[in-house]
This record gives sequence, C-alpha cells and structure tokens, in this order.
Amino acid sequence: MKKKRILLKVGSNTLTKETNNISRGKIEDIANQIAQLQDTCEFVIVSSGAIAVAKQFVKLESKQKDVFVKQALASIGQPHLIRIYQEIFREYGLLTSQCLLSYSDFEKQESKSNIVNTINVLVNNNYIPIINENDTVATDEIKFGDNDKLGALTASLLNADLFIIATNTNGIYTKESIENGVPKTIKVVSDLSELKKQVVNSKSSHGSGGMQSKIEAASVTKKQNIETWIVNGLEDDFITNAMDNKVPFTKIK
Repeated sequence: MKKKRILLKVGSNTLTKETNNISRGKIEDIANQIAQLQDTCEFVIVSSGAIAVAKQFVKLESKQKDVFVKQALASIGQPHLIRIYQEIFREYGLLTSQCLLSYSDFEKQESKSNIVNTINVLVNNNYIPIINENDTVATDEIKFGDNDKLGALTASLLNADLFIIATNTNGIYTKESIENGVPKTIKVVSDLSELKKQVVNSKSSHGSGGMQSKIEAASVTKKQNIETWIVNGLEDDFITNAMDNKVPFTKIK
C-alpha cells in the first residue's frame, strides 16, 4: 500500500505555543501523532523556530542590521532545534534528518531533482526530513513569511498528497465573523480570490507569516492539485483530529 505523503509546515508560533520558548510538549504532540499515523502516512516537516530557540539563551550584541542579527540567531538556534526534534522523536521510535534549503534551490533543475532524490531516500528509509530555510545564507524566510512559501514549494516538488499548515487559529475565519468578535471558520474553499477577500491583515507574534502568506502558499500547491489544510497547531492532536473532522479547520481544494 502506498502511504499518503503529508508535508507538515509548523510555524514558530505553534512550536512556542505563543510563548518565548520552544515547547517540548508541542514537539511531543507532533511526534505522537506521526507515530500513530506511520502505517498509512509518511511525513516531511518544514519547521521554523531556529530564531526562537536561539533567543531563549542568547542576546546578540550587534550594530549590524536586524536581518543579520536574525541570521546569526538562526545559525545558533538551528542545531538546537534539530537536537530537540531528534531527542523527542526518538522517544516515539521516529528517526529524523535535517535538510536546509534556499529558494534558489527551487529555481535550478539539477538542485530540484537532487532535493527530490535525497528526500525520497530518507523517507523510504523511515527518516522524517525536517526542513528549514538555510537562514545563514538566505534572507528570504526572514522577509517572505514564516516558511509558508517554502512549505508550499517543497510540497509541490515532492508531489505531496496533502499540505498541512499548522497555525494559531482554527483555519481562516470569515471577515464578518472577526468583525463581530465571534470567529467562524471557512471550512472548504476552492476559489482563492474569494478567500483573499476574507483575509484581515494580521501577523503572528513570532511568525513572519499571517494569513496572507498562507493563502499565497495554498495557491502554489493548488496549481499542483495538492489540497491544503490550515489547522490550529496549538491544539493537541491537531493532525489526527482534523483527519477525523473533530475540529474546525480550513480545507483549500
């Protein structure tokens, strides 16, 4: 039986549970769900959080531009982030690997096929690739939005069956419901131009994304006929609950 390939994108806000520290409990929650689903699904994770990890124990002194400080923080935080994933996933019998990608990798045919081949070898050997942007050389992620676009490009390249974006809301809410103060989730949508009209501009506290970048990401995967789910990653069991339709989330077909 062919396993369903899921690209899970986890933003800093989900990983920190909207605090200033990476939540080990959240990473345990993700590992636990993947372990439950491993007979039927294979996972590739695009994970932010390197900068958030570094900020936990480093205060960098610099007269440089903010973006260089962030890149330096990413460089300090990335190995720690991967170590936390490795330790916790191992407790659930899961193997992990690190892949650092840059946007320029998606522009060259050779590097695109190298990414696909490497990740396929990893996945076929039961390793879960944990992908982040190569922040020390690329400033795009810091500029472009919390890895949403990287997740979408990767999902498309790897022919994922499903792209899940974990965020801090129950999917995308109707504009009217936000204005009324009672957020109501848009459950299924296929017209992205309609969806764009519903989006109220707001960025998350750690993330550089916001709903705009999530819709742009979904438009990338939609071109490849990949369904995108926007789910509330702050909740426990957010993947399995979405699969069982136990929680409100947005499905972009």
